[in-house]
Amino acid sequence: MSKTKLLLDVVENLRNLADSLQDLHDVMVKPLNVETVGAIEEKNKNSEKTKVSLEEVRGLLAKKSKEGKSAEVRALIQGYGVVKLSEINTSDYEDLFKKAEVL
Repeated sequence: MSKTKLLLDVVENLRNLADSLQDLHDVMVKPLNVETVGAIEEKNKNSEKTKVSLEEVRGLLAKKSKEGKSAEVRALIQGYGVVKLSEINTSDYEDLFKKAEVL
């Protein structure tokens, strides 16, 4: 390719980038309506309620172990393909918590 063609491609890409940035700016500046804000806040509240922390899972599993269900607790943890509770993916805490409650 000639240098002129390469420079024209660069100019075209820069124009496309400028258009994309303008579109992004327009979306970010546009005010949200009240319904959208309410829906976002409700979603955030619901997601905060469903999150289970490592400490909560650890506490429940410790309680179950004290109740004589150590083997079941160990099997639950190993069911996630790990040896230790701290190795479990944080996205699996809620599922693990629910399974442990059933024990």
